[in-house]
Amino acid sequence: MLDGITNILVVGIGGQGVMTAAEMLARTALNQGYDVKKTEVAGMAQRGGVVSSHVRFGPRIYSPQIDPGEADLLIGFEAAEALRWLPYLRPTGVAMVNTLRLAPPVVSVGLYDYPADPIGELAQAGIEVHAFDAGAIATELGNAKLVNTIMLGAISDYLPFSAAVLRDCIIEGFRAYKPKLAEINAQAFDTGREAGHVQTSS
Repeated sequence: MLDGITNILVVGIGGQGVMTAAEMLARTALNQGYDVKKTEVAGMAQRGGVVSSHVRFGPRIYSPQIDPGEADLLIGFEAAEALRWLPYLRPTGVAMVNTLRLAPPVVSVGLYDYPADPIGELAQAGIEVHAFDAGAIATELGNAKLVNTIMLGAISDYLPFSAAVLRDCIIEGFRAYKPKLAEINAQAFDTGREAGHVQTSS
């Protein structure tokens, strides 16, 4: 994180909650007094196509775009998408990856070959990788839609503000709009935070 600026790249497949997670990161940073810029790109299909969001915050941000080699954090909701965006992560960056393997349309139409071992390739790249099955955690908690809260919990100790700040922002949002889901999302955040500390070895 250079010059007090944090660059976060959130990537995955449409329908996984990538944009919601990016929005929550941006909103929390804004609440902490940072200048924030965010951009989103949806792929060939809103649901099932590739999705990415750039989130940048710091004392002063002039552009939302993260250049290759400049991301501090790569949050991959899908394993191959995380690998595909690896060139954007700086050598000292952290990749937090859901081990889900879900081939997007770019694979089925022949534009992209799905890698045999995306997590293994990430680990061999010499960066810090944390990979776990967020979907399995969500299922165990009883709600498959908890993946993005789990991923946010996982990345929460790698941000320039405390994990509690992000957790409170997420849970307050649920208390305001979907109070019945507040408690289970608190559990999802805490479980994801634990999972995010396990490093994947090469």
